Order: sequence, then C-alpha cells, then structure tokens
Amino acid sequence: MKQSPGERPDPSLQRKAAIALGAAVDHRGEVMVTPIPNFDLDRTIFTTLEGRIPRFVMRTRIAKEPHWSERAAHEIESAYLSANAKSALPAIDPALLRFMVEECDFDVEHADGSFLDHLYFCFEYSALHYPEHSPLVMLLHSILGTGTNTFAMPAEKIPALRALMGEFDWKHVEAFPSILRLLYDLPLRAELRNNMSRLGQLKSIRFHRVIDNAPITLSVDDLFIQLNFQLIHLIDFLPIANWPLYANDTAFILFRDLYELLDQAGRRAAKLKYTPAHGRRSLQGEKASLGGLLTTLIPVSLSEKMAARSVRNFSARIGHSMDYSLVW
Repeated sequence: MKQSPGERPDPSLQRKAAIALGAAVDHRGEVMVTPIPNFDLDRTIFTTLEGRIPRFVMRTRIAKEPHWSERAAHEIESAYLSANAKSALPAIDPALLRFMVEECDFDVEHADGSFLDHLYFCFEYSALHYPEHSPLVMLLHSILGTGTNTFAMPAEKIPALRALMGEFDWKHVEAFPSILRLLYDLPLRAELRNNMSRLGQLKSIRFHRVIDNAPITLSVDDLFIQLNFQLIHLIDFLPIANWPLYANDTAFILFRDLYELLDQAGRRAAKLKYTPAHGRRSLQGEKASLGGLLTTLIPVSLSEKMAARSVRNFSARIGHSMDYSLVW
C-alpha cells in the first residue's frame, strides 16, 4: 500500500487498545482470527527471510486477519478517543517529515498494514506512556535498518538525516536496529541477567551500527532508556489472542524476558500493563491450519535459538558485527 510519512494513519483496533490502555493485551474472546488467503511474505519486511521452515513459521504467525466483536470494537474506539483527548501528540519538524517523504522508502508492508502504521503506533504509544523521553525516536527507530536487512535509506544519507535531529534522538535512532539484534541474540540478555546484582557498576555498552558497522557507545542510562523503547516496540509484534498457545512466538519470548529483566533491574520506566498468559493451550475464536498448529509445538528454547541464528545470519550478510562489550 502507498502511504506518505507526512500523513498519520489510523491505527488498527489492536494498536488502539494498546495505546488507550497502556497495556499489552490478550484479546482472547473478543476477536475472531482467520488466516489471510494467498498471503505474500515477500510484500513484508520479512521478504529477506531465508529457508522454507523459517518462512513457513513466519507466514503462519503474521498472515492473520482479526474480526472484532461489535462490543469490543466500540469499547476500544471509545477508550482510544478518550486517551487522545487527554494528550495531544507532539508536532514533528516539517523538514524531517519532508526528508522522510522525499529521501526514504517506507513502502513495505509490516505484519499488520504498512510499515508506517507500525512506526506511528510506536510514536504514539511512546508519547502517551513514556513521556520522559522524545517519542521521535520511535517514529524513526528503523530508518537505519530493520532486523531483516531492509533499509529505508542508504548510509550515504546519514549526514543529512543527522542534521535534522537532536543529539538524544540521533543517539537512540542509530542504536535501535543494533540493540534489537543483540536482544534477539542470546548473549546480551544472559550477561545482563547474570550480573543483575552489580548493574549499578555498569558504565556503558559498545557495539556496532547495523547500516554501516560504525562503532557506537551508549552510557548505562541510555542503554536502559533504549531497552524501554525496545519493549514498547515489541508490543506491536505480540499475538492478538490466545497467548497460552503462542508462548513460543519469538517476539513474545523476547517481550516477556525483557519486561522481566527491566523489572528485576528496577529500570522499567515506560508505562505498560502486562499480565502473563494463563489458561489452557487452546484456540478460542481462531482458525488455524494443521501446519500452523504444529508450529506452536516448537519448544521455547529452540525458538529462541532459531531467532538468534537468524539475526546473526542477517548481520553476516551485510558485514555487520554482532560483537559487543559491557564496560564496568
């Protein structure tokens, strides 16, 4: 679908619910979910995903269409309108919007609608529920690359983009794609967990920028700000319903782990209500193929390892180093 970055899209009901409630929600019982027939993975940000099995798993996870009950749709719309009435979104620099329109290509579908739908959801959620820091970071978080090696602009345009942004916004925008990959990989989360008792001594993290492998350093405070941005980002990848059955969804695994890690560290600052999945591993109000159901049987540990291997392969293809170091 063709969209202009200068035009704010109307969010889906799932996104409106998250924004209105400041929450990640399992909409089990409120929505009917059906497979999208003839879904083309190559029209999404996952077009670069390789391997028959990984592509099949991804297709079954995102090729879904929700049909909301009239009551649920009405309640979500009312709550969303109320939330927006209380807090207006900040203005975006016209010059920056012009750069996004004229110099970038966001014409690729996401898992639900367009990529711009995703960017504006992250921007809006951050503005309302993480107001301590600039939500512009979340509007631009993937302008220097996604986790699947799609790029809205070439590295040669970085100086022009940098000139349109403040120091804080630039610092977090250039770091976002790299931290996302490091989170999907296993070592960083494990190292933070294993050193939970001495995180107060952590000074910074060093790593490499995805788009051109340039070295980056974030202070420990910026690292935790970045991890809160990453948590917000993950909300948009969660299963719409039936969470007990989709516990092995890689984005869901990372969301749960990062939420818990930030809570244990006492560093979760973004407002986000979340109740862990509970109940039977069964589908309610959802149709799935036999193949789709089989993918839900993949062990969580194996799913994590597959995601880590995938992100490392994506980085290897473009000469991006996944090496990092925590500085104590």
